[in-house]
Amino acid sequence: MIPKVHDMGDDTRGLVAYLYGPGKAEEHIDPHLVAAWDSQAPDPRDPKTTYGDLQRLLDQPVMALPESARPDEYVWHLSVRAAPEDPILTDEQWADIARRMVAATGIAPEGDEAACRWAAVRHADDHIHIVATVVREDGRQARIRQDGARSQTEARKVEIDYGLRRLNVGDGTAAKRPTSAERHKANRQGKERTPREELRETVRRAAAGVASEEEFFDRLAAAGLLIRQRTAPSGDLLGYKVALPDDRNEDQEPIYYSGSTLAPDLSLPRIRKRWAADASGHHSDATTDRSPGSPRISPSAARRQATTAVWQAVLILDQGDDGQIAAHLAAVGEVLDALAKTSAAHTRRELRDAAWAFERATRSHVQAEQGHDRALRQAARDLVYGGPALGRGEDGATTVMLIDMAFFLVSAAAHWHGKKEHAQQAAAARQAADHLRAAYQAAAPLHLGVMHQRGRRLSQPLQRKQAAYLRQAVPELAGQVLAEPGWYALAATLVDVEDAGHDPAALLAEAAERRELETAESISDVLVWRLRRMANLPADASTVPESGTARTVSKGQTRRKSTPPSGNAPAKRGGGTREPRR
Repeated sequence: MIPKVHDMGDDTRGLVAYLYGPGKAEEHIDPHLVAAWDSQAPDPRDPKTTYGDLQRLLDQPVMALPESARPDEYVWHLSVRAAPEDPILTDEQWADIARRMVAATGIAPEGDEAACRWAAVRHADDHIHIVATVVREDGRQARIRQDGARSQTEARKVEIDYGLRRLNVGDGTAAKRPTSAERHKANRQGKERTPREELRETVRRAAAGVASEEEFFDRLAAAGLLIRQRTAPSGDLLGYKVALPDDRNEDQEPIYYSGSTLAPDLSLPRIRKRWAADASGHHSDATTDRSPGSPRISPSAARRQATTAVWQAVLILDQGDDGQIAAHLAAVGEVLDALAKTSAAHTRRELRDAAWAFERATRSHVQAEQGHDRALRQAARDLVYGGPALGRGEDGATTVMLIDMAFFLVSAAAHWHGKKEHAQQAAAARQAADHLRAAYQAAAPLHLGVMHQRGRRLSQPLQRKQAAYLRQAVPELAGQVLAEPGWYALAATLVDVEDAGHDPAALLAEAAERRELETAESISDVLVWRLRRMANLPADASTVPESGTARTVSKGQTRRKSTPPSGNAPAKRGGGTREPRR
């Protein structure tokens, strides 16, 4: 149940007329009074009653004051909406909810005979509107400070009492929701999202990995947005506003939104903090000074480097302090935005929805320690300038590798938010994980299928050899892994690991010890991508020679001598957070 306190006003009759009228999109059906301060209050639905009759009674305490003592704005307005999946409530139930809301917010405390006058109007199945005047019968003004927070608290109680969907408690860090007028306008135009939401997503993508004001505004312009910059008399830039070219008011003028009204972290000062932190750090020549016109990294290399950065962030979420974690979560949002922006068609929708959902998980009251997120922000920048992936070959396979790792990072974020009792953020992270899981399932079969076929073609002695490596490295999981369909892909990967000069059992044990695997839906899938990343193997196995063909080890990589497995001695395992299901 969602209560919303609207802006105060000074036109009681106008609000009553709107509530009883057809609505901006003919959405008001059978408007009628369900409750009021007086059981005999007139209902304008009655042909003998007018809007003015109800308005004059609501306004009486205000008009009884000397004109100089009347507040400039005295009309209070609260809407209360049920969730789409909630049952349709009766008028009597809505009346009870209305009385609880006016009592909780201070409009009409229970048992207060001198309280404010109010009326609750229902003009749809799923919500009511409460209109009140804030001057009490005794001439004093109602104490309605924190009315929004109080209405939210009461809504949580109503959800329990009526068995309704229980919404997560917010903490004031969420982006501003679109207004009803904005939603109705989007519906009339057949658009999935409101202009406010479209702009928020576009600006977030433009800010992903950005390194300067010039670059930020260039990206906004390239995305097709109209831009207004606010400058001080000195010429210093103070802020900005953006608009969609086709979103216009009645005078056909563009409707602009400032960055701060789109989301708290999209104001110019907040975005500046991102590149200010980068400017104070140290980067290698290989990862700096990239410009849109001259990308210096391939899509596959960008995704592989991003996978490494995401893995390091997973460790931070396991072991870091809260300030470091908050900084990393904000930067994870940039990585997801950049990944969605550069993804192939078959994963684009799910990755876009994952980034959209995770946006809520990037903000909390935990103060981020700037600078700790530098590797992730560089990864986002690399993804943008590496360009879009085709979804096949090496860049398609490295995309799967990155999605796999991002899923575990986002799941770890949900776990952290849950421990901190950040209900909305934890729910958003879980929702993002669901979208990442769907994106993985859409993209992975093509690339795992190649490895699966290679594994099935291995000779029986070679398959037994890889199984022995598995039993040596993770004896407690070996039986489960060998029974999984993905075992053949893992066997082929272990052959590639050995051909590259690594000890398969040692690397497998290292891959498994980082985080527990018992709860993973497919342990073999997880190990395949970890091993290919750790051994610096091509993610696209179709480019790898068949087993038995040795390859030289890449520069800077340690060659590990392969030792035949002997017995089932367990490898040393470390602790960690349980792997979530994928």
